[in-house]
Amino acid sequence: MPHLTVHLPEDRLAGKEPLLIAALTDAIVDVYGDWARDHVSIRLSGVPAGRFAQGGKAVDTIASVVLGVRAGVFDRPDAARITARLGTALTDAITRVTGDDLRAGTMVEFVASPPERTFIGGVPTA
Repeated sequence: MPHLTVHLPEDRLAGKEPLLIAALTDAIVDVYGDWARDHVSIRLSGVPAGRFAQGGKAVDTIASVVLGVRAGVFDRPDAARITARLGTALTDAITRVTGDDLRAGTMVEFVASPPERTFIGGVPTA
C-alpha cells in the first residue's frame, strides 16, 4: 500500500490539489499496476513561502516526496528498476502539474516498513 507525503511550496500547490492527486496516483499505478489505484494514500502539505531552503537561502523550487513502501520491495531482483521508475514517475507527475522548474529540486525518498509495522484502522496489514 503506497503512502505518499508530498511537501510543496504553498503557492505552487493551491488550487492544483485534484490534478496533483490524480497525477501522483497515476504515477504509482503506472509502476505497480491498476490493482494499486485504490490503495494509494496521498497527503499533500503546502509549505509557506520562506520555509523551504537550499544552501542556506529560502527557495520556492523544492518539492519533497516521502513514499512509504513495504520493505519487501527492496528484496526483489528488480528493486533498482522499480525504485528508479517510481522516482522518475513521481517527479514527472509533480513537475507536470506544478512546473518543470521544480524538477531539479524534487527529492523522492523511499521509507520501507515491514508488514508487522504498518497498521490501518488499528489492524496490522497483511
